[in-house]
Amino acid sequence: MPPFDDVTVLVPTYNEAETIGQVVADFREAGFDDVLVVDGGSDDDSPEIADSEGARVVIQSGSGKGQAVREGIREYVDREHVLMLDGDATYSVDDAEAMLEPLRAGDAEHVIGNRFADLREGAMTRFNQFGNRLINRGFAFVHGRSYDDILSGYRAFTRESFLRMTLSADGFGIETEMAVECAKRGIDTAVVPITYHPRPSGSDTNLRPIRDGGIIFLELYRRAKTNNPLFYFGSLGVLSTVSGLVIAAYVGIEWITRGISHEVMAVVSGFGIIVGVQLLMFGVLADLVLSLHRDTLQKIDEETGPE
Repeated sequence: MPPFDDVTVLVPTYNEAETIGQVVADFREAGFDDVLVVDGGSDDDSPEIADSEGARVVIQSGSGKGQAVREGIREYVDREHVLMLDGDATYSVDDAEAMLEPLRAGDAEHVIGNRFADLREGAMTRFNQFGNRLINRGFAFVHGRSYDDILSGYRAFTRESFLRMTLSADGFGIETEMAVECAKRGIDTAVVPITYHPRPSGSDTNLRPIRDGGIIFLELYRRAKTNNPLFYFGSLGVLSTVSGLVIAAYVGIEWITRGISHEVMAVVSGFGIIVGVQLLMFGVLADLVLSLHRDTLQKIDEETGPE
């Protein structure tokens, strides 16, 4: 087993008293000497239990998983590699070496653990499985990359690559943001198969599928503005144009068949069509600018890279 003195294990927690002790103990026994638990102000004994098992425990200044991850890495991590996972005992320390291997081999800067490679019975409801796969397909369509499981909480990455990301999500949207930033900034990303276990009995999830799923979808769409502007502005343009055409058809039919004129609706129809066409044009131009920007950055990298 290789030494892990270049790795900080980051575990954001909130009310994980039933599981956090075992998680910390497993990684400490496996040779990880720096386990950082960032607690979000738990109402139970999560911080005390983690501390008793040998973890460094800090209480985050804000709230939410995303804020905990950003604060933990920027203020309390100084090692080259970060291994991030949830404190609910659904991820296994047995997969840790496989997660870190692409980083150490120089094949990737960011590694995502694919839970669907070995999804144990009861680990995820059918509804959540459907939602996860839908989000992954949406991500691949919008951002042009397939990472298999962008919502996975088991990640390994270099601290330097994390600091290059622009992240703002405070909650569970942090994984989505990280995946988008990897695609946007060309961060070499590897996907590693892992085992995903069901939560132990007595441990309650902090995830709310409907609410958090909606937040993730909105985050995917919002981030498309700078990574795929043609899709972002084009979809709005198509929606506005089609709405205007539908209203125009209704106004025309009413005028022809019943002799009733709808002046206000006609104005709204014209406005919708004009705005929609302008958004489509803006999307095309923005996509062109983005392509030129990426080409310029690639040329700069080639000119300034190692000879």
